[in-house]
Amino acid sequence: MLEAIFARQKIIPVITLDRVEDAVPLACALSSGGLDVLEVTFRTEAAAAAIQVIRDQVPAVTVGAGTVTTPAILQAAETAGATFFVSPGATDALLSAANPRTFLPGVATLSEMMRAFDAGFQVQKFFPAEALGGTNFLKSVSAPLPQLQFCATGGIHAGNLADYLALPSVLAIGGSWMVPAGLIRAGDWDEITRLAQSACSLAAGALSSELDKAVQSKGSLSHE
Repeated sequence: MLEAIFARQKIIPVITLDRVEDAVPLACALSSGGLDVLEVTFRTEAAAAAIQVIRDQVPAVTVGAGTVTTPAILQAAETAGATFFVSPGATDALLSAANPRTFLPGVATLSEMMRAFDAGFQVQKFFPAEALGGTNFLKSVSAPLPQLQFCATGGIHAGNLADYLALPSVLAIGGSWMVPAGLIRAGDWDEITRLAQSACSLAAGALSSELDKAVQSKGSLSHE
């Protein structure tokens, strides 16, 4: 399921909501801008209710739960109706309780990646990406662990997202630059829609560039 979600959308907005009433207009604004897959983090008391109201009132949107740090939060997110679940780390309790089809365990080292893979999790969350070495680290990881795929988050923004999406091991990236807290508090949904549209354009451009490179490389090989 995670692969299908990330095939559909390469940029996942990572959202923190203080007010449940902001959930539906925010989801609609992002969807209008082309972002139909959202992650609502369990960093506030509004998280569970926000996920539920988005699930109930904005059916075009796929909503996941972020900052899932315990099996109890995982259960609360499932009850609220989240479709997928994201953690900043990967405890034994979480790996035992979660479904590899819908859960992204957070990993930061090769040992953590290997442990999560042994537990059945081939798709993982690389976090915090930039602080850990970013794309250079992921390129190094792909040699010994080519079977792993990642959603990279942490320090990713409009200026560097193309570098991540260029990597074969990166299925998607997560970020919050298109959902700044100030715009949410102000209810500036039009600006959030514009930021979402810009993010989608950047992702499309990055993917198109990589496709062009692949075609050119194939053409060069065919003439050798």
